[in-house]
Amino acid sequence: MLAEERIIKYYSRKDPNIAIKVIPGHFATNHSHLNHYLDMTTMKTRQNEAERIAIAMKDYYNVMGKPIDTIICLEGCDVIGAFLASELSRAGVLSMNAHKTIYVVTPEFNSNGQMIFRDNLKHEVANRNILLLLASATTGKTIRNCIECIEYYGGMLQGISAIFSAVDSIDGHRIDALFRTEDIPNYETYSHHDCPLCQAGHPIEALVNGYGYSQL
Repeated sequence: MLAEERIIKYYSRKDPNIAIKVIPGHFATNHSHLNHYLDMTTMKTRQNEAERIAIAMKDYYNVMGKPIDTIICLEGCDVIGAFLASELSRAGVLSMNAHKTIYVVTPEFNSNGQMIFRDNLKHEVANRNILLLLASATTGKTIRNCIECIEYYGGMLQGISAIFSAVDSIDGHRIDALFRTEDIPNYETYSHHDCPLCQAGHPIEALVNGYGYSQL
């Protein structure tokens, strides 16, 4: 069981009131193994935490002068996305759509794990300036797939925001993150075939992704 007494909190350099909960151990994602699980549950679901994160993220785009028409939310970041849309609008970030407002959408994933948008949502992506919002990026594979999907539907990616990212950029797109690997001491990610924890005989505690964990 993921014991509460093992939780360590680390605080964002951008806002010391934003804390991420970290549990050391042995965890597996679809693409890698990790020696820390990052618990972002309350960050994504608690109103005051989600709002504070949105305020911190807003500054990345307020100074860039890029228009944002649509925020695509992954990994349960919808509440943060709604607050972020409000903060960007309040800060005067341009929206090029006719309604002069920002759409907040969540994609669907088919049985092959591909990100798709139904016909009723396509107009909120096609020819829109897109901000991609997600909880975490470890290897960057998920983001790369999302970029391909956005381009397929005719969207124009203007920015990527994450609560945590282990990579700085993907295919020339910078990832703006509130936490990086240097903010979490001893954080490591390994390939499935070259994991020292596996080699040392430590069992995997849980399967994890941006939505949470499933205990084994």
